[in-house]
Amino acid sequence: MVERRLVLRPLAAETFVAYGDMVTSLGRTGSRINAGTSLRVEMPEPDVLAQGGRPSLSVFKASAVRLPIEVHELERHRFGSQTFLPLGGTSFVMVVALGDEKPDVRTMAAFEGDGACGVTFRRGVWHHPLLALRDGDFAVLERGNAEVDCEVASVRLGPWLICSGPEL
Repeated sequence: MVERRLVLRPLAAETFVAYGDMVTSLGRTGSRINAGTSLRVEMPEPDVLAQGGRPSLSVFKASAVRLPIEVHELERHRFGSQTFLPLGGTSFVMVVALGDEKPDVRTMAAFEGDGACGVTFRRGVWHHPLLALRDGDFAVLERGNAEVDCEVASVRLGPWLICSGPEL
């Protein structure tokens, strides 16, 4: 089997927009609250209410992975978005793809978040489970429901090797 490579690129709103939103105040305006001591910056609303869903907030205690890493499958949540917020500045990797029934490898991308902001994966976006680059905690906001909303699919033409630069 041929090994395919994806090189990490820095997380940026304009390159991540097809897959979701960055959760950050950078580049956004807001309104002063709390007697002027804080600036409230609104984020896009989480999409967690479909099919009788409710907001579910948890903390994932992530163990570090080492690059390069092989990716064989991705998951998606068909009924709600999923938000990852690194606590303590933990950097992490996002491997994402679009696609209806299976991940479309032509749309696969890999991003590195420096831990200064989080991300929200849109409903239906294929993504790899959490890949932290060092041990750390992540607050996760997702759709809660008795029905599990997690579909897993193999990525074609794999395995895909996620690396930090072309030299690997």
